[in-house]
Amino acid sequence: MTDPASWPDTRGWVAGALYALVVTVLLVAAVRRYRRWPPGPADLVTLVRVGLIGAVTVLVADGGPVGVLVPVTVLALVLDGVDGLVARGTRTESDFGARFDMEADAFLILVLSVYVSWSLGPWVLVIGVLRYLFGAAAWAAPWLRGPLPPSRARKAVAAGQGIVLTAAASGLLPAPVAVAAVAGALAALVWSFGRDVSGLWRARSPRTGARRERWL
Repeated sequence: MTDPASWPDTRGWVAGALYALVVTVLLVAAVRRYRRWPPGPADLVTLVRVGLIGAVTVLVADGGPVGVLVPVTVLALVLDGVDGLVARGTRTESDFGARFDMEADAFLILVLSVYVSWSLGPWVLVIGVLRYLFGAAAWAAPWLRGPLPPSRARKAVAAGQGIVLTAAASGLLPAPVAVAAVAGALAALVWSFGRDVSGLWRARSPRTGARRERWL
């Protein structure tokens, strides 16, 4: 682990610079696509989260102190609930905001899974890459791009990933408990994706007739 007195070192600065560059490019492209400017109040909250996730990325790349990593991650997770409340409270919900929030969540989970994999094993990375594998599969199978109906179960499973990975990253859980908790989170995530894939398949199949609005 990096000496706190010398943090961040070269790896941290490089990771931070790459993160900022990629986020800027993707955000500009999304603003143009959704024609969403200026950002709404909830988007601003998500933007703060994106900054915090950048800090988490630097910490993970640099091997920064867990005493900093965990509080920053917890704040990013708390704000994940705040931006939704702000959007609904100000009636500024949008497709842009939903996608912005989702991609921020996905990257935070990816970074946390990398960190936790160092102590629990590479299998933890499946949690982080599953969202991106789903996106890649959608390029080959267009039916996977269909709209997903709202689901409290999906939101609960997604939120649980961040909570469990943060708890495991803190080092406060005994190793067997950490393994069991992360394995349970992974199982829930696989179930959630499997349910959505099954629902999308049924929705696109001619045998199912009209598109179903819910499959849970």
